[in-house]
Amino acid sequence: KALQDVSLGSEYHITISSIIPTTSLEIAKRAVEGADIVLIATDADATGRELAEKFQRSLKESVGHVERVKLPYGHDVEYIDPRLMVEEIKNAIIRAGLSSIANIRKLRKLEEKVLKFKSEIDELANENSTLQDENNSLSNELEKITKERDELNSKLGELEEKLINLQEEHQKIKEKYKELKSKSFLEMFPLHELWKDLFNEELENEKEIVKVADTLKTEKLIIGQGYIAAPSKEDAINCLRTIRTILFLMSKTEE
Repeated sequence: KALQDVSLGSEYHITISSIIPTTSLEIAKRAVEGADIVLIATDADATGRELAEKFQRSLKESVGHVERVKLPYGHDVEYIDPRLMVEEIKNAIIRAGLSSIANIRKLRKLEEKVLKFKSEIDELANENSTLQDENNSLSNELEKITKERDELNSKLGELEEKLINLQEEHQKIKEKYKELKSKSFLEMFPLHELWKDLFNEELENEKEIVKVADTLKTEKLIIGQGYIAAPSKEDAINCLRTIRTILFLMSKTEE
């Protein structure tokens, strides 16, 4: 009857969806789920306050706002003056509205923060996309550089191998040139002729002279094929004198 006397639609733009006479939390939860405002009517005594607080704790996560309506203390609910109830209902709706205004302000601040965060997220997403593109570009460049490095290392290995071969070949050529150079300074003299001029006798056994010359192991003296090669004629004469002395001593030893 009190609700009938309150012009909720015209005064507050509120529509009553249901009236649930219950003390069961489960029934209340199922009935009010999704509501914008829930009014809990209980006695004004301690028991009523505890019941209202229990409902508020349980329903606050399921509805927009929970407000308590205090029934006049010491009155039988069937004989309460409707005008008292109308006044209490209006006060409860006003309290809910004032609380909602504060919540709207908080909501707007939260919305502003959400928009700010969304803008920052979008900016970070753009930066991340740019960084991702740069990272992909750097990865491709790194892959290219790595490939070029591997190719250069391969070519370097080939060049090092060629260098070693060239060094070995150069050393051989150098040794050969040294040998040829040393030989190119030797003069050739007819062995038999020089022997006769030096000792006034014919050379009878060239093989013995060659054998003794090999024993001396001198690089600057070569005897064979009827010739003697030495840096100079004087060196050739000295060498032949040494060989003749050795042959003489050998013959005396044999006697």
